[in-house]
Amino acid sequence: MSKAQHIAQPDTTTHETAAVDTSHLYHAPLYADSFPSLSAADSAAAPLTAVPVMPQVPGESPTARGHSLIHDTGAMGLLLAALFFLVVSYRTGYKYLENLWHNLFSVRRRENLFEQGTVSETQILSALIGLTCTLEGLLGYQAVSLWRPDLQPSIQSAMSLHVLLFVGLALVFYLLQVVGYNLLGYVFSDRDSTRVWLDGFKASQALLGLLLFPVVAVSLAQPSTVKIMLNIAIFFYFCTRFAFICKGFRIFYSNLLSLVYFILYLCSVEIVPLVLICGGTITICNYLQS
Repeated sequence: MSKAQHIAQPDTTTHETAAVDTSHLYHAPLYADSFPSLSAADSAAAPLTAVPVMPQVPGESPTARGHSLIHDTGAMGLLLAALFFLVVSYRTGYKYLENLWHNLFSVRRRENLFEQGTVSETQILSALIGLTCTLEGLLGYQAVSLWRPDLQPSIQSAMSLHVLLFVGLALVFYLLQVVGYNLLGYVFSDRDSTRVWLDGFKASQALLGLLLFPVVAVSLAQPSTVKIMLNIAIFFYFCTRFAFICKGFRIFYSNLLSLVYFILYLCSVEIVPLVLICGGTITICNYLQS
């Protein structure tokens, strides 16, 4: 038979060839045909009560998260408005910042008309005083929350209202001081000395706002540092106040009698009003709580 015929011939399987058992020619399967019966394993399995269980740690009751100033829309809006007013005023009133140290320490009576304050300087001074009052209001809120924890729930329930109240008290305190210093200058001194004295007071308040801004920024970003920042703010306040008092002493001191008047001024104008404003703040907070 030729090769072509062999290829063309179809593959056929005869009955005798199919009847032969050829299963021994195959390898055994690698996997079991079915899962083993679990009846034997179930009978020997341990009861569930004997199986070790991970202990459950008892939880703690949840505590309410404190509402901070940085999350209050009213307080942050007030601060941003004060900063915006300062930035807008800086373009035309930057010369006041250049003369800030001169206004704070100089006791020279100005007679030159061109050395008088301009409208631009008045605008940036107003912006600086507004920033100072705003920062003092924020620090006042933090101080009451820290040192009077019994008032904390009530002031946190109306945070914007209390911050606005503290800012208003700071502004009223500033205006009362301006009126008081004008009155003292009118009674005990001349017009030029009073003007130089008031320039020193306004410069001290403007400088205080610039010093308090990083302090308030840190206390808002890191509430855990509020106590330290409040102490730093108090230190800055007394430093600027001391510079203003020294300027007043240089202006008005002339003899021993003026020294007595100056001591009375310190007690009646610098110490007593500060104590009254602090006590009044706590009284108002107690009233709002009730």
